[in-house]
Amino acid sequence: MNVSIQLYTMLAMIGMGGWLGLAWDTYSRMLKRHERAHWLVFVNDVLFWAVQALIVFYVLLLVNEGELRFYLFLALLCGYAAYQSLLRSWYVRVLEWLIGLAVRLGQTLAQLFRLMVMRPLILLGQMALALLLFAWRLLLWIARFWLLAVWKMIRLLLAPLRWTGIIIWRRMPPQRQAGVEKFFHRLKGFAGQIKNTKEKIRMWFAKWRE
Repeated sequence: MNVSIQLYTMLAMIGMGGWLGLAWDTYSRMLKRHERAHWLVFVNDVLFWAVQALIVFYVLLLVNEGELRFYLFLALLCGYAAYQSLLRSWYVRVLEWLIGLAVRLGQTLAQLFRLMVMRPLILLGQMALALLLFAWRLLLWIARFWLLAVWKMIRLLLAPLRWTGIIIWRRMPPQRQAGVEKFFHRLKGFAGQIKNTKEKIRMWFAKWRE
């Protein structure tokens, strides 16, 4: 490995040390470690460092074909220390500002979505429901009107038959009237027996199901 490659490798590892510090601060801020369960923090830490190790090795592979040297670890530490002493306070402020900006932007977009999409949809739904209720009430009123009209027409058409039946009934001999009344009384009793039989059958089926 010649001098230029060693120089590029050192600079790359110093940069990766700074990247590790930056990535750790970002990861810690996003994860909110004190609010998470210990096992979840442990699993995330393992995954984080595994990903960072892969990134460092990939950069090293690009620079010097993955050849490790002891001074490369010192370069990583130097880059990390330089980030902590020179850039960390500035980066943390920028990160907090970006997070606040993202939160405000998200709240603004959510408010716009509610105003421009959700509220019109809700208003349209309310209008459609009101129209459906109006149409339903109108149909009920029309149906009641026509049923009442048909019923009055039927009563009007049957009125001559009713009057003829009353006249015939009044001129009928008392014996015939008594026979007709007796027939209808039996018919009523037969209908009552049928109803009682249906009720008994229903009760029997209910007991059988239990």
